[in-house]
Amino acid sequence: MGLALAHKLARRGSAVEVLSRRRNEAAGFVAAGMLAPHAEGLSGEQLRLGQLSLDLIPAWVNQIETDSGLCCGLRQCGIVVPFATATQRDLYPTAYLGETLDRSGLEREVPGIGPNWQAGLLFSQDGQIDNRRQLMRALETACVSLGVRFQEGVNVQELLQDGNTFKGVRVRNAEGELHTLTSKEAVLCCGAWSAQLLPELSIYPVKGQMLSLQGPRNALTRIVFGPGTYLVPREDGLLVVGATSEPDAGFTEGLTPFGQRQLQAGIASLLPQANQWPPMERWWGFRPCTPDGGPLLGRSSVDGLWLATGHHRNGVLLAAITAELIETCISSKGINAEQIQILEAFQWNRFTA
Repeated sequence: MGLALAHKLARRGSAVEVLSRRRNEAAGFVAAGMLAPHAEGLSGEQLRLGQLSLDLIPAWVNQIETDSGLCCGLRQCGIVVPFATATQRDLYPTAYLGETLDRSGLEREVPGIGPNWQAGLLFSQDGQIDNRRQLMRALETACVSLGVRFQEGVNVQELLQDGNTFKGVRVRNAEGELHTLTSKEAVLCCGAWSAQLLPELSIYPVKGQMLSLQGPRNALTRIVFGPGTYLVPREDGLLVVGATSEPDAGFTEGLTPFGQRQLQAGIASLLPQANQWPPMERWWGFRPCTPDGGPLLGRSSVDGLWLATGHHRNGVLLAAITAELIETCISSKGINAEQIQILEAFQWNRFTA
C-alpha cells in the first residue's frame, strides 16, 4: 500500500519519502496476490470497492511496468470456488456473478481436483498478480525512478502535532539515533501495526502462514479458492498455498506445526497430486483487520494525516483504488460523488458511531 501511494504521489510531482521499519514485514511480500472480489464472496460496499479497483488494475500495472521496465505478473487466470453440494454453491453471496459448474465442469477447470467437491463457481473476471516476486520489486523500482526516497530500518516513535494538525514524526533510525522529520502531510499505511501509532484505529493483526510448491508448468491454470485454503498457480508452475487464519496469535512470529499441517490438509483435499510436488518456501505475515473486514480510508482524526490501512486480505486487490482515492484527497483536485461515497463508507470512525 505504501509503495502504491508513493508511486502515485510521485507521478503527480510530490516529494515523497517512505519510512519503513523492516521491509519484509510488508504484507505485499507475503500475500498471495489474488484479485478476487467475486471469488472472495464480498458484498455491499466492499464488493463495489473491489470491483472498482479490479477495473483500474490493468492501467495501474501498465504504468508501473512502464516506469520500472519490469513485469508485474498480472494474469486474468480466473478463479474456481469449489463446494461440496450445488445448494452450497447457489447460496454463495456472489454466485450470480459467476459461471456455475457441476462435477464434470470442476474436473475440466481443475484437473485432479479432490473427490469431495461436487459443484463450483468459475469467476473468469478474477485473477492474480505475482506480488512476492514481481509486483513489489517493480513498484520499488518505479518509485526510485520517480525520485522517491526510502528510509529503511526507521521506527516511527510518535506522531507530532500542533493542536490537531499534523507536523511530522519522531523516528529512531537503524543506528539508534532519534530524529525529527517535519512534513505537512503524511499517509499512515502501517498495516496491522497502524493502531500502535494511532490507538483510536480499530485495527488488529490476524496471522497467516503460507507455503509454496513447485509444480509442472500448466498443471493448474485456474486459482482454486477453497474453504480455508487456496491454491494460486504462477505462470512457471510455482504453486502458492495459503493461508491459515490465526486471530489469537497477535504479533507472534514464526511457523507452527499446526498451521503447516492445516495447509497440507487443504492441499490434500483440493488437489491431492500437489502433495507430491517439492516444497519451495514457507513464510508468515499479519493481515491488518477491522471489525467489518473493510479498510480505513481518507481522513484521520489528525488534520494532514491520511489513512490507507486495514485492507485485511485484499490489500493487493485494493492498492489501485486506494492510491487513486488518497492521491485525489491530498491533491485537493475534484472528488466525484462516487469517491465521496466510498470515503464515507470506509471512514475510520464508523465503528464508534
